[in-house]
Amino acid sequence: MDSEQIRETYLSFFEEREHLRVPSASLIPAADDPSVLLTTAGMQPFQPYFLGREQPPAPRLTSCQRCFRTPDIESVGSTARHLTCFEMLGNFAFGDYFKREAIDFAWELSLDGFGFDPERLWVTVFGGDEELGLGPDTEAIELWRERGVPAERIVELPRSENFWQAGESGPCGPCSELYIDRGPGHGGPDERPGDDGDRFLEYWNLVFTAYDLRDGALSELPAKNIDTGLGLERMAAIKQGVDSVFDTDLLRPLVDLATELSGRPYGAGDAAATRAMRIIADHVRGSVQLIADGVVPSNERRGYVLRRIMRRSIHQGRVLGLEPPYLGRFAERAIDLLAPVNPALATERDAIMRWTGSEEESFGRTLDRGSQLLERLIDEALAAGTSWVAAESAFELHDTYGFPYDLTRELVAERGLSVDDEGFEELMEQQRERARSRAGFAGAGGGEHDRVIGFVASAPESRFVGYEELRAQTGVAAVAAAGGDVLVKLEESPFYPEGGGQVADAGTLRWEGGEAEVLDVYRVGSDQALKVRGDAPERGARVEAEVARPDRHATMRNHTATHLLHAALRERLGRHVRQAGSAVRPDKLRFDFTHGGRLEDGDIEAIAERVNGWIKDSVPVRAIEMDRGEAERLGAMALFGEKYGEWVRVVEVEGVSRELCGGTHVANTAEVGIFEILSEGSSASNVRRIEAVTGPAAIDLFRGRSAELARTAAALGDRDPAAAAARLAERLRELESAAAR
Repeated sequence: MDSEQIRETYLSFFEEREHLRVPSASLIPAADDPSVLLTTAGMQPFQPYFLGREQPPAPRLTSCQRCFRTPDIESVGSTARHLTCFEMLGNFAFGDYFKREAIDFAWELSLDGFGFDPERLWVTVFGGDEELGLGPDTEAIELWRERGVPAERIVELPRSENFWQAGESGPCGPCSELYIDRGPGHGGPDERPGDDGDRFLEYWNLVFTAYDLRDGALSELPAKNIDTGLGLERMAAIKQGVDSVFDTDLLRPLVDLATELSGRPYGAGDAAATRAMRIIADHVRGSVQLIADGVVPSNERRGYVLRRIMRRSIHQGRVLGLEPPYLGRFAERAIDLLAPVNPALATERDAIMRWTGSEEESFGRTLDRGSQLLERLIDEALAAGTSWVAAESAFELHDTYGFPYDLTRELVAERGLSVDDEGFEELMEQQRERARSRAGFAGAGGGEHDRVIGFVASAPESRFVGYEELRAQTGVAAVAAAGGDVLVKLEESPFYPEGGGQVADAGTLRWEGGEAEVLDVYRVGSDQALKVRGDAPERGARVEAEVARPDRHATMRNHTATHLLHAALRERLGRHVRQAGSAVRPDKLRFDFTHGGRLEDGDIEAIAERVNGWIKDSVPVRAIEMDRGEAERLGAMALFGEKYGEWVRVVEVEGVSRELCGGTHVANTAEVGIFEILSEGSSASNVRRIEAVTGPAAIDLFRGRSAELARTAAALGDRDPAAAAARLAERLRELESAAAR
């Protein structure tokens, strides 16, 4: 069976048994999932259903989910079956059926759908765990016995093997796994499922999801659920009669390309080349799918995972002796292989190729320089008879030359040496501490920050009313001196505290006998404190708190404009564009976004035109509070690195964009007035920055440009600036021609 037949056999089997087929979700978990960085399991997109927070579209679902797991990165290439990126077939039930039906379905499909000999099948079950307070899964044992599996082919395994959870917290439960005995040619007669040998290959995991794990404690879920996972690549290896997932139709075309480009054999005759080819095949397959889902290479979170596997691929290409650039060849082959089942790859082909070329070019220089230095360090260690490379040397490679530490560890290990991990981490922490001491605390010095934290905690939480009102009659909950200024906490506050890229409001406090200027608004979680200058109100006094309206309105225009700009960038440049930072102020906006190269003049003009088009269309803007699951279903974009609670605020520009955002916005795009880009340039590696103005600031900009053109034309003796410029250009050409003669 080829991989597509396996996929269809599985999904059709469960469709015929009243399961709704659903498409694969993104490798980026929807909105915010604190437990995982990437989608690691077939059940992960369905967590809200397992937890009972939301109703699933049907009580039974089936899918083929793209997954990515980082713990296996260093194992890839060294074994026959470890992968980072893979497809997981699964069937799921939410309070509908449980162990008996799940076991019946798995047995029936294994025998009738995949044609397995029942005498070759073994199963494992959960053997119990004292810490969890759970005993052996005797129910599963009895159900397997009913299906005809003899007791000697039912193996009890511990929690580490047969209790499944997607992350440190979330839905979990005991599981039962199906193994196929590959025969004595793959291992000894004493081997059993769960051993380290290769004789028994696990191909299906049935998870009986009955619990929620939080802070190490189990609680029962509202309903018992079923979550199963059958690895497509492993099943393909079994059904295609090959010993390795890399020899299946899913990965072998990439391996074949490596042999074609390198001229080196794949197989037991050349272990180093075989390992390199497998690493490239897996990592390129993963990288193209991560990029298609919106991840870009960076030094943080998902971007670091992507950068790491891309750089491992680049290094392994050097091991094979490939002449750069070569990574793009593998990316093209991977896109062609995967696009039939993941159409986003074809849509994002240009972005994938751009990021691939950019990363290979930039890392190639680092690799050339760092590899020579590391080779010298290894030779010195071997000559000295030591078994390690000093942490200081590894840190210098990382800090001075940008050579990745994980690659240093890997290359050193290949030569039988090690690196002092603890020493390296200690040096990194010292560097981070130096950076922190240079930067100070955002918005305040360390002492001021601590003082604000303590001050805010001294009174009940201030209620923010600034979405609806710019003026409020309210009480003073707390007052404290802060150097030459005063900290004030209000019972209700119309002042927006700095956060989400938007600056804090300014304004005024007035009360009988006094007045103070609001200089800043500190955000402390969901609470806030005002920094004011002038008179100090007494605790318990009634005050009128008023936001500076011109500044707030200008900030609102600019914040809505950042959402329009984000949408226009994604429309023009591709879905890989993501917000990487912003600064929304009354006078202008700054927007940082992920993108590999500079924008062309045509891009900048088209983006500005698109934003101004939406402004002219008078599109309604609304903010809606909803639970996180609903926001995910609506496709609201979340900011990378932000944490969101169960209740979120979604800002929607009708038909244009939806983003999770706590900032203040205009009610209609027409209020933005006009939009103009001031500048575009690089902010960091693979991050671009646009600065822009809106409304009166943009009008002032245009007036200034117009006046400058008029002055220039007058100086050139012509009232028409274009004609004056053309005449001057012609004169310059004449002078250049004369000089050339």
